[in-house]
Amino acid sequence: MGDGAGDGGSMAHFQLHTGALIPAIGLGMWPGYSQEEKGRAGATVKAAVAAGYRHIDCASVYGNEKDIGLALQEIFLSGAVTRGDLWITSKLWNSDHDRVQEACDQTLQDLQLDYLDLYLIHWPVRVKEHYQQEDGTRKTEIVPLQLDETWKQMEQLVRTGRVRAIGVSNFSSKKIDHLLANATIVPAVNQVECHPVWQQKALHDYCTSKAIHLSGYSPLGNWGPKVLGHPIVKEIADKLSKSPAQVALRWGIQMGHSVLPKSSNPDRLKENLDILGWSIPDEDFQKLSGIQQERLIKGTNWVNDTSPYKRVEDLWDE
Repeated sequence: MGDGAGDGGSMAHFQLHTGALIPAIGLGMWPGYSQEEKGRAGATVKAAVAAGYRHIDCASVYGNEKDIGLALQEIFLSGAVTRGDLWITSKLWNSDHDRVQEACDQTLQDLQLDYLDLYLIHWPVRVKEHYQQEDGTRKTEIVPLQLDETWKQMEQLVRTGRVRAIGVSNFSSKKIDHLLANATIVPAVNQVECHPVWQQKALHDYCTSKAIHLSGYSPLGNWGPKVLGHPIVKEIADKLSKSPAQVALRWGIQMGHSVLPKSSNPDRLKENLDILGWSIPDEDFQKLSGIQQERLIKGTNWVNDTSPYKRVEDLWDE
């Protein structure tokens, strides 16, 4: 993969099997469930680029790509950076597996871009949306994944120049094996939950063996204090005079993952970027390896009696 997994130096990029260099630190644009946060997307992107971020991680389902597109145009017009200076990722939503090109074109239109650096299948989940004629409500039905067909459409995006690289998100090694059986283009990236409390070592090793780069979302464990409040993370942070967030992010870089923290706070944006040029010593890194593991993002939305996934374990192939 040639991604130069963290050597304690100033690794700023990881090299994908395409030859492209993905920035090691990106800004996650998921707004959570806050409309206020959603409305700050443009301002957050402008502040992040000014602080030094060059990797913006978007998705159509986040509902803020139009605002991000307006911000990007302001940034480009200001001359602060060019399009080639930024790495922009977006993702195909579950309801768009049968219309990949149209979904990608909508994202490009919303972001006001000619191409994406990376486009991911957001989940190994395919849904159909039905409108109830009686009352006008919408019903979402989770239907069997047709991965080969979806991936063929993803590959076509590369051939037509809409995207530079394609990949997946929330995929187990078993699902990637299924995809690879008939793929012409190997996924460049698998973006998954990854942090010291859910380290994904087996998946990391598998992806490395297939030249697939692992990118970590929610690298700070955004679902409560289980990562940043963990005693071992806090102990190492105190020892190194760093914040728990910096330790969690630096752990990812040293593991060879790109990391995608999210924040709209200007001070935290800068703090999260300050994870290069220093390293976690080997003995402390080993302590992090001993943390009891727990998946925090379980994907329960895609599990029910009528879904192809009857149990959470089915979704993750555990």
